[in-house]
Amino acid sequence: MSTPPLVVTHPLAQIHLTAMRQAETPSAVFRWHLQRLAEILFTVASRSLETESVTIRTPLAETQGEAFARPIVLVPILRAGLGLSEAILLLVPDATVAHIGIARCEETALPKPYYSKLPAILGISDVFVLDPMLATGGSACAAITQLKQAGASRLTFICVVSNPFGIEAMQSAHPDVPIITAAIDDGLNDLFYIVPGLGDAGDRCFGT
Repeated sequence: MSTPPLVVTHPLAQIHLTAMRQAETPSAVFRWHLQRLAEILFTVASRSLETESVTIRTPLAETQGEAFARPIVLVPILRAGLGLSEAILLLVPDATVAHIGIARCEETALPKPYYSKLPAILGISDVFVLDPMLATGGSACAAITQLKQAGASRLTFICVVSNPFGIEAMQSAHPDVPIITAAIDDGLNDLFYIVPGLGDAGDRCFGT
């Protein structure tokens, strides 16, 4: 049984998303807003992570603090996911970063995996799969399938913009994986781009 996507409606999240949607926003500004939005999305996505008590010493006395109970693994789907992972890594600098490369066939919109570098700790980690767009769901589903086959069981998918078609595909293939997003848009156009969307996130982030 899948749960509905969690749409982050915090005003700051929506302001950053609005700036990213505008066609005239240059790459450097787009990337900055993407990184700020990534921080907000990860803060929401990580709020239920388990922690454990640790003993530390302040300059004045010994006290108790908190540490994550499990390792954190960030998995950007190349290349657009890198814009999310770079910002999130500043929040959790001890996180491990895995990489999965999946290209989309422009004619069929089907995913074409081309690269994978995964750590051995997936099975004991909280794993966050990162991709700005959840369009057809093909890339997200393929990446999560690959991660599960490698041992991951605690997975969360974080995206900036989604749509009902991609959500349905994800929930059908991986109903156990929560979806965190800043928007659920109307749908897809004939080229399988999200509408109204924000264009090609990779091109806009990296200026290509």
